[in-house]
Amino acid sequence: MKAFVKKHRLLHSFLLFLSAVLLFGAVSASASSEKLTNDVFWKDTSNNPIYSQGGGILKVGSTYYWYGVKYNGAVTYYNNPVSKNNDSSFNAVTCYSSTDLVHWKYEGNVINSASDGSTWDTDWVGRLGVVYNSNTKKYVLITQYVGSAGSGIAFATSSSPTGTFVFDHVQSSITNVVNNMSGDQSIFIDDDGKPYLVFSNTQGRSHLYVSPLRASDYLNVEPAVNVFNSSSGGREGNAMFKYNGVYYLASSDLHGWNSSHTYYITATNILGPYSAEAVMNNTDADFSHVTQTGLFVSVQGTSGTTVLFGGDRWSDFAGNGIGYNQWMPITFNGTVPTLNSLSEFNLDAAAGTWSVGSGNNYALNPSYEADRVAQTALAGWTNWTNAATDPNSNVLGGHTGRWSAQQSGTAAYSASRYQNLTNIPNGTYTLKVWVQSSGGQSTAQIFVKNYGGTEKNAAINTAIGSWTQVTIPNINVTNGSAQIGVYSVANAGNWVKVDDWTFIKN
Repeated sequence: MKAFVKKHRLLHSFLLFLSAVLLFGAVSASASSEKLTNDVFWKDTSNNPIYSQGGGILKVGSTYYWYGVKYNGAVTYYNNPVSKNNDSSFNAVTCYSSTDLVHWKYEGNVINSASDGSTWDTDWVGRLGVVYNSNTKKYVLITQYVGSAGSGIAFATSSSPTGTFVFDHVQSSITNVVNNMSGDQSIFIDDDGKPYLVFSNTQGRSHLYVSPLRASDYLNVEPAVNVFNSSSGGREGNAMFKYNGVYYLASSDLHGWNSSHTYYITATNILGPYSAEAVMNNTDADFSHVTQTGLFVSVQGTSGTTVLFGGDRWSDFAGNGIGYNQWMPITFNGTVPTLNSLSEFNLDAAAGTWSVGSGNNYALNPSYEADRVAQTALAGWTNWTNAATDPNSNVLGGHTGRWSAQQSGTAAYSASRYQNLTNIPNGTYTLKVWVQSSGGQSTAQIFVKNYGGTEKNAAINTAIGSWTQVTIPNINVTNGSAQIGVYSVANAGNWVKVDDWTFIKN
């Protein structure tokens, strides 16, 4: 009898394991996968906030070094993320190290303000990268710089990737560039180890350039090659990656430190000729997961290569959602890239693979932070109304962040704001949203439908004075899609506010 029970338990355990593999896929079972979570403030291995913006990553052996700027306003934002501040004064250039791109150890400040007398007493440091020169055996930091030593591109060197980096000089002009200098920039290191500066010009930023660094020491930006000119506005957040022999030069709209579509051009030679400009797939619905292009990391492993999109949330340190950095994997259909806008995914840096996280939120622009200006049409959401004036809008004063969405009117109205979720895995989901309501509507509800079952809703037509979370559980998706939204049939003066949607698979 004991042998039978033991055999039965072993068979039961095997069947459970087999079911898990079939349900989640073999990739997600990787023991070395680490969960990367967006839409939060990232912490280092000592549980302190990671302060790194406008930087880049250098891989040395099996270790990734992440360099970026710590601004004084970033600290203020971390302590009070619903209050906007525009303090971009320089504090330090930080360095973090990691072997898995998820857990980051703070290595210290590689440059401090005024660390070398007056040379780093700056008005601006940013858009930086680090490269290693085998001739001089020096690590070279290249950054935009405005300060007592002039303005332009500053160079600093160190014998170690963790610094301290010593100021060398400022280059005040680049040959062949309109306005003589870069307006936004990043460092790209090619497969052969050669580094390049990728940038747009200063005023107008409609010209895109690629320049090699001086081979002997990397302490000068060589004459630029103009690879693209935009006829539809300036481009910033310029950054490059390479995949299957194709170079992708990506950039964002020029409209302040705002989230943006991601534009890209391609070439098989780094100096061109480049293709016509296109918008990267899946960067419309939430403006690149509410970010601006910042950096790319090619994660080459034993089972493949994953290109990570590193998006900056600048926005004067408030108003573009929680967190400074949002990283997401890019997939390809031939040479056409698609951004996977995920709030959570698993990354196996050793294998070079990724999978969607079990806690991923499939709602896009769920906190209404992408647009940053008051309007009725919001990224990722669709409006319907039978009123003369659309009662849908976004308003300041969110549950988190600065913005929420509102339905209100000075006359009676019917309206909905909804989002169609597509290509989502079948299974059981839970919908949650934070709400406020004046009450008094004949109908006001959160709803989910078109998921393969009967519409579900939760009434919010009673007075709800403080932010309250509404939950709709047990949504059994059978057709890979769903529609979520808020619907009102209301009298003049009635209103509802919604914020922070989550649609997560159980």
